[in-house]
Amino acid sequence: MIILITGASHTGKTLLAQRLLERLHYPYLSIDHLKMGLLRSGQTDLTPEDDAALTPYLWPIVREIIKTAVENRQNLIVEGCYVPFDWRRDLGAPYAASVRFVCLSLTDAWIERHLDEIRAHASDIEARLCEADLSPAFLMAENRAYREGFERAGESVVQIDGDYAQAMAALVRSFDPI
Repeated sequence: MIILITGASHTGKTLLAQRLLERLHYPYLSIDHLKMGLLRSGQTDLTPEDDAALTPYLWPIVREIIKTAVENRQNLIVEGCYVPFDWRRDLGAPYAASVRFVCLSLTDAWIERHLDEIRAHASDIEARLCEADLSPAFLMAENRAYREGFERAGESVVQIDGDYAQAMAALVRSFDPI
C-alpha cells in the first residue's frame, strides 16, 4: 500500500507520516527532502520560495517513485505539499488503486483558536528555518486552497476543527488492519 499524505503547511503531514512509519514500519519519503536534495545539488535553478513551480517539477519524480513501489508490491509513505489536485488522473487508475490518500486541512476557526500552538509546534518533527511571517491569514488561505482544490478534484479532505491529538490518533488507527 502507498500512503500519500498532503495538505497545507503546518497541518501535521510530517507528524502523521512519522507516526505511521513508527506504527506500520513502512519506508517513508518526504517530498521536502527530495526538493532540498535537488535544490542543494544544483539539479535545478528553482529555490524553496518557488512554490508554484515546485509541484510540476517534483510531482513527475514522485509519481514515478510511487509507480515503481506499486509495481514491486512495496509499501511506502509519501508526504509533502507538492501533490497536484489531479494526482489520481495523472498517476493512472491501475496505480491510484494502490494509494490511500490523505489531505489534511485546518479550519479557519481552529487556526484562530490555536495559532500559538501552531507556531510552538512548527519544528517538532523537522527544523523550520524561517517562520516569522506565519500569519493567520496565510494559514487560512493556504488551507482553503488545498481543501477546495482537492474537493473539486473529488478527493476527501480531513478537516481538523476539534481536538487535534484525537484527530491524529484516529487517523493513525484508521490504517490498522481490520
